[in-house]
Amino acid sequence: MQGFLIRFLITAGAMWLASAIVPGMTFQSTGSLLWAAFWLGIVNALLRPIAVILTLPLSIVTLGLFLLVVNAAMLGLVASLLDGFQLSGFWAALFGALLVSIFSGLASNFIGPKGQYEVMVIRRD
Repeated sequence: MQGFLIRFLITAGAMWLASAIVPGMTFQSTGSLLWAAFWLGIVNALLRPIAVILTLPLSIVTLGLFLLVVNAAMLGLVASLLDGFQLSGFWAALFGALLVSIFSGLASNFIGPKGQYEVMVIRRD
């Protein structure tokens, strides 16, 4: 449970950073930001794998770049579900999804499988 909560907060922080950088991505309140992070996790867990499988031929042809469009679609779906989260268009969704992926990926590198902060030290004798 602790790992889920930490990853949820990482996603919320990544969405906040992305909204500060991308002009067309806005949240009306902190509550809408937290709900958007929650729903993005649900959508990514349930719908994104299906979308990735259905668009696999297109992803192979584009060498994986079409996955950015799939991520933008998932972010756009979350924006359509929530009133307090707005995306101004496709490019805002694309850049927002790209930044959320980068920020949350970087932050998640420091979190272990049990949801604890981990640092690996390698000693060479």
